[in-house]
Amino acid sequence: MAYRTKTYIAADWDGDKNAVDKLCEWNDGEKWSLSFTDAHDLTQARDDSLNCSIKASLAIRMDASKTFVLIVGSNTKSRRSGECTYCSNFDNGKCKTGHTVSNDSFIEYECKKAVRDRENIKIVILYNAATVDKSKCPDIIKAYGTHAPMQKMKDGKHYWDYQSVKNAMGL
Repeated sequence: MAYRTKTYIAADWDGDKNAVDKLCEWNDGEKWSLSFTDAHDLTQARDDSLNCSIKASLAIRMDASKTFVLIVGSNTKSRRSGECTYCSNFDNGKCKTGHTVSNDSFIEYECKKAVRDRENIKIVILYNAATVDKSKCPDIIKAYGTHAPMQKMKDGKHYWDYQSVKNAMGL
């Protein structure tokens, strides 16, 4: 097995890009002590039209990761992107290229792999909110890892909570 040194970030990149960007900002900023090497810098799928190619690329990145971070937002659990039914090579219940058909979204695939690999990867689940609401977390992973909010409420307003994230990540 390869030595795991990276941090893998999974999220609904459309709905929770603000939270992903904040995590990366804290990682890149000099005044913050949050420090990790993003697994997404390792490799990218070459054929973005095939969901199975993307999942293979995700697996390579996850296999190099010591920490799996899932950012949970309002739509994380319901995201369907990555299912074979959304691939141009899916026809009449089969893959035209001969790959195994999977109804897992990218997020479900990532979560299932993290749970399978949990003895080799730390699982951190961050909520793009001021509270932890496990009903928004994918069922496969909600019983695992450290769960923490990324925000806090003060005077009726939401603020990013760096300390909560840092504590959850064990940094």
